[in-house]
Amino acid sequence: MTEKPFSESCERNREPIHAILREVFTTPGKVLEIGSGTGQHAVYFSAALPHLIWQTSDVPANHAGIQQWLDEARLPNVLPPLTLDVHGTWPDGEFDGVFTANTLHIIDWAGGQKLIAGAAARLLPGGRLVIYGPFNYGGQFTSESNARFERWLKERNPVSGIRDFEAVLATAEAHRMRLLADHAMPANNRLLVFYRF
Repeated sequence: MTEKPFSESCERNREPIHAILREVFTTPGKVLEIGSGTGQHAVYFSAALPHLIWQTSDVPANHAGIQQWLDEARLPNVLPPLTLDVHGTWPDGEFDGVFTANTLHIIDWAGGQKLIAGAAARLLPGGRLVIYGPFNYGGQFTSESNARFERWLKERNPVSGIRDFEAVLATAEAHRMRLLADHAMPANNRLLVFYRF
């Protein structure tokens, strides 16, 4: 059996993210995680928030790794990954919340817009979209480390890049969502919370 995938950043950021998620998702409901990656966040958040049904999703290449984490944790409230490629066909379903971490700067911006639009289409009225990652404000980096990170991203894939907060906000507002909160997070990241009306 292959070793489970592991992300050091997931280990570092899971507690600060959870501190806000527990205030955002206070009532029982179903949350779709877009881009579950290794599966670490899904296991940690579903264990810490047992009143939620946590639906993992990602491109098929990541499903086996996610499932390894789920199989080991054996939590009753986290579901096997659905296939979700923002540029392709989305799975059906309605959700009380959508969570995504460190996705918008990896995928191209057209995909980022599709992610936000797809999330809005699957959120029930009153649902929340939570986006974690780095953002620029007024077209400017918030730190030199983010500027270095942007250069590294572009070297790996020219379509990647830190997104402008204003563009994310405009896209969300165009899809019947309004900003509830913009939280500062460790390592020059942010956590944005949108409300679906």
